[in-house]
Amino acid sequence: MTFKDFNLHPQLVQGIESCGYETPTPVQEIVIPAILAGKDLIVSAQTGTGKSASFLLPVLNHIISHKHAHKVSALVVVPTRELAKQISQHIEAFSYFLDISFIAIYGGNDGKNFDIEKKALQMGVDIVVCTPGRLIAHLNLKYFDLNSLQYLVLDEADRMLDMGFQEDIAKIINTLPEKKQTLLFSATMPDRIRGLARKILKNPQEVNIAISKPPEKIIQKAYVVYENQKLKLVKHILKHSPFKCALIFCSRKQSVKELTYDLYKAKFKVAEIHSDLEQKQREDVLLGFSSGQIPILIATDIVSRGIDIDTIDLVINYDVPNDGEDYVHRIGRTARAEAEGVAITIISQKEQAAFAVIEKLLEKVITKEKVPSELGPAPEYNPIENSKPKPGKRFSPRRKPKTY
Repeated sequence: MTFKDFNLHPQLVQGIESCGYETPTPVQEIVIPAILAGKDLIVSAQTGTGKSASFLLPVLNHIISHKHAHKVSALVVVPTRELAKQISQHIEAFSYFLDISFIAIYGGNDGKNFDIEKKALQMGVDIVVCTPGRLIAHLNLKYFDLNSLQYLVLDEADRMLDMGFQEDIAKIINTLPEKKQTLLFSATMPDRIRGLARKILKNPQEVNIAISKPPEKIIQKAYVVYENQKLKLVKHILKHSPFKCALIFCSRKQSVKELTYDLYKAKFKVAEIHSDLEQKQREDVLLGFSSGQIPILIATDIVSRGIDIDTIDLVINYDVPNDGEDYVHRIGRTARAEAEGVAITIISQKEQAAFAVIEKLLEKVITKEKVPSELGPAPEYNPIENSKPKPGKRFSPRRKPKTY
């Protein structure tokens, strides 16, 4: 099957081919025809499966075939500015040969950007990609409306609810026309997502593609170490692994800063990205990383869903993620498209129980590699024993708080 089989607009097919896409992914084979047929959808698919193209292509096809001026035809709501920028870049690539207008609206920038967004909304734009809070800021000023909207896309819906955007999403939906096509995409399908779907979708078709499971082509490994061996192990991996682009995740931004400093001192070419950086700084770092000028990027989970770079061939979890969903999204940054990739998780003693939970979710035992002898003796992997409360301390099963 090829993209021509969907009977898309010839100029849209030209844009797809210019991007180097030839055959649709499994999720695209199911989702594109359903959207073209006018169905509401609730889609659960793992990261890296081509979800963005699966909704952008039929939406672009409809707009170019039924174009009308000065109205917003499609609204794509996402949890982070990084994802908003990524989706807008996809639109730019696919619509290169089309007369399509679009804008990405997100917070964290200056007043000048807000004025540009305002002007675009007042003049009319075909597609708006936005974060919830920023869109509401514009809606509250009442200089435009969404009465002509034809498509509402909620991307990474589970993430938006995790980040506390449920009330904002409800406010946005209340401003939209009753008649529209609604598409909800989520990596996982907890009860609250299904509850949201029941409220806003009409007789939706449900699509499930490998829920919360990383692609099989990712080679997953783990090392069990003492906490003070982590830095030495990361240096060893970076020195002895044949990689082009390595992405290292830490659970806290302070850990990102410390690890970046330590690797820089060790003469590695490295950069960091976290919420303390200004938007322009983040953009410069991501540009350097995507171009290959910066081979090693250290980040918090702020980029676990908002970075789409095909050349990442090594992901290292310096800390065990807080939950299985975060693990799937982190390691899903590698082995994009048809490429291969390796994901390595470094597990300290106190993190063994958390990693065992992740293995249970994945229904897979991750290979525990032998720790290099020069690092000294390492602990055994015994998550049950290491999850027991220590004498004199109360055991709390609460998750570690996320700091982005």
